[in-house]
Amino acid sequence: MTKQGKLLALIPALWASLFDSAITIVHQPKEYWDGNLDIANEANTIGNFTMKQHVSGIFIICGLWLIIIAILGYYIPEKYSRIFLLFVLIAHSFGGASWLSQRYGFWMAIVFIAFNAILFT
Repeated sequence: MTKQGKLLALIPALWASLFDSAITIVHQPKEYWDGNLDIANEANTIGNFTMKQHVSGIFIICGLWLIIIAILGYYIPEKYSRIFLLFVLIAHSFGGASWLSQRYGFWMAIVFIAFNAILFT
């Protein structure tokens, strides 16, 4: 695979991760941002743990995760990279869709998943 092909293959996974992170951040209650870290709303245990340590925890863990996705997706062998990037895409599509369905309804979640599928292909 060419360098350009490797970079293009990263886009769907990075997009879904970034969207999932953004919607998680946006939908934290005001009390969380005011310092009540115990009410962090995140299903991922690692993300939840970092959010309960400091309000910047979500930004740090999301930034590190985006870097890890990019490094692994680009440098590991193509066969494993495709599996890893598809896993990330599916996992973050699920995460983002769970926020969307709760807040904006079923069809917004379906549109998000369909968009991600189109972006992947």
